[in-house]
Amino acid sequence: MAAEWTVLFFDGAGGDPPDVLRVFAESRGLVLVPEASAEAVLHRINRGLPSALFLTGANHAAVRESMDLCARIKSDAYTSILPVAVLLPEGLEGAVNRALQRGADEVIALERGAEEADLRLDLLLRRAVRDVSVHPTTRLPGTPQIERDVMARIQRNEPFGFCYADLDHFKEFNDRYGYNRGDRVIYLVSLVLRDLVRGMAPGGFVGHIGGDDFIFTVPLHRMEEVCEEIIDLFDEIIPFQYSEADREAGYFLGRDRRGTLHRVPLMTLSIGVVTNLAQAFRHPAQVSSRAGEMKSYAKTLPGSVYVVDRRHDDAPAVSAGSTTESGDSPVDPGE
Repeated sequence: MAAEWTVLFFDGAGGDPPDVLRVFAESRGLVLVPEASAEAVLHRINRGLPSALFLTGANHAAVRESMDLCARIKSDAYTSILPVAVLLPEGLEGAVNRALQRGADEVIALERGAEEADLRLDLLLRRAVRDVSVHPTTRLPGTPQIERDVMARIQRNEPFGFCYADLDHFKEFNDRYGYNRGDRVIYLVSLVLRDLVRGMAPGGFVGHIGGDDFIFTVPLHRMEEVCEEIIDLFDEIIPFQYSEADREAGYFLGRDRRGTLHRVPLMTLSIGVVTNLAQAFRHPAQVSSRAGEMKSYAKTLPGSVYVVDRRHDDAPAVSAGSTTESGDSPVDPGE
């Protein structure tokens, strides 16, 4: 298990972490951070997902507050991946079922002894390492969670927009400025997507496929507004990731694979969008395949853009960016 992981602790009654938890953290090199309020916990989680959260309470009211916090965390697509354990002090063992109903990943009755508590806490973190697929830089859900989210929307017959976002000229930026600066850009983009989707499209989802490829899924009626806002904010902040000279020039000189010197523009964002408005999907693979086509087409256009697939189920097969025989484009570009 990695050392120096950060884990949070919250007691609905404002108490200190129990001895068994402090010993567990110290023995495994974990940084145990107590928080004074539920809002403080949520703020820290939203700024940088910790490795786990431990909740407890000295009485029924305090335990109820901790469980309410657990339910809030588990109801959000971004924070639901956080492992949460509820530690129940002696006399409150009857709350085990309620804690599980509120979404706790592990419930530990402290009256059963320190050894069992230590084992259960260890298993919780080991499961997190094994099962939770998140990107190490952004802590966003990975491919398994993306597929589960899409499948759930398909099964609910919920109108949605599935958006595949990709950075243009990121590799050249990485080569010029180094992977450290590149990781910072990736993290910055993840914050832009997550904060705007959460703020503008409640019920939306943001995932990270890997590298500079992201997915966000939003209710259909907010899709265009969200894409436009993301592009506007991206174009506003990305130039400041470059040196002043490169920013003022609007490009830098780089070499292609053949070693030829050429101008490399500042990074832009291409978003390919598919919806289930005019076509019925049965599996997430169908959605991601179409979105990949739209993303590839978007990358052929200048600047930061989003393009929406307008093809119907009964439309003739066309490649992204081509036109039908009537000359109507199967996509709708947005800038």
